[in-house]
Amino acid sequence: MTPIRLIFLSDTHLGYDLPVCPRIQRRRRGPEFFANFRRVLGDAAARKVDGVIHGGDLLYRSKVPRRLVEMVFEPLKTIADRGIPVFIVPGNHERSRIPHSEFSVHPNLHVFTRPRTFRLDAKGRSLAISGFPFVRENIRDRFKHIVEQTGWRQQDAECRLLCMHQSVEGATVGPSNYVFRRGAEVIRAGDIPAAFSGVLSGHIHRFQVLEKDLRGKPLGSTVFYPGAIDRVSFAERDERKGYLVLRIDPAPSDRVSKLSWNFRQLPVRPMVIVNLRPGAMGRDMFSRKLRRALGKLPADAIVSLRLEGRISDEQLPVLRAASIRSIAPPTMNVTVNLVDHR
Repeated sequence: MTPIRLIFLSDTHLGYDLPVCPRIQRRRRGPEFFANFRRVLGDAAARKVDGVIHGGDLLYRSKVPRRLVEMVFEPLKTIADRGIPVFIVPGNHERSRIPHSEFSVHPNLHVFTRPRTFRLDAKGRSLAISGFPFVRENIRDRFKHIVEQTGWRQQDAECRLLCMHQSVEGATVGPSNYVFRRGAEVIRAGDIPAAFSGVLSGHIHRFQVLEKDLRGKPLGSTVFYPGAIDRVSFAERDERKGYLVLRIDPAPSDRVSKLSWNFRQLPVRPMVIVNLRPGAMGRDMFSRKLRRALGKLPADAIVSLRLEGRISDEQLPVLRAASIRSIAPPTMNVTVNLVDHR
């Protein structure tokens, strides 16, 4: 049997650090997010996959300029024009809907504006792709009902996928490996129907595949988080970023089709936290110390400068944006955080 091949990406946050009319000329991270977005879509075109699925947070916020939405959908329409269907789950950053939705109008662009099921026919095989936009309130108790609202039981297909943008118990985040266990915003793993070959979800920025519940019992359906395509926060500074290439091998009608996967890593810049305590040093000494600290880092690093203790009036000019830009390499991004300034 010929397999169905898909690419699954999520949490692209396009538009982040990409002002329409920047007041200051400095390195922006926005183009890097777009570059990785295009890399994924370029791979989809090169592989001639049967479909592309986006798991939510396509945009970095809900209120954005029309031009940004147009920029986002230009490469998506290029993929759609090649005959590759694209399926999009609106996430929490879009407030469960894609703004300026006129740009998403295309026969091969499908947006989950509500719980529903799309049918994908490829290579003589049928795939039912069910999904729903991000649910903000009490998904834990509403999940089963919302899944039923997709109408997945009424769609006849050889394979089934469930797409969403939610937290499932057992997912982990952050440098301390926080585990989602309970709460109104966390879906019970046992509530996921076993009839799906896989659950494709965005929202968690770390790549992970959940195969067991919190008690170690195998899930009825494996949950896939591709993670974000770039590092958004410093909590993600040690995480790989990328997307998933999926292969579905249709099974006989009395069995659930097998889904296999391959994680493809994307290039990201290093993120570094620098801790400094200025103490009583004068302006020139503080400036030299800061220059030495930044000089030890990769020139393209994204830096969080954490300053501990009191900052004197003499030291403050060193922390002005223009001063930081004169000290750091032009390829570096630096943000200043006062830890316990009083």
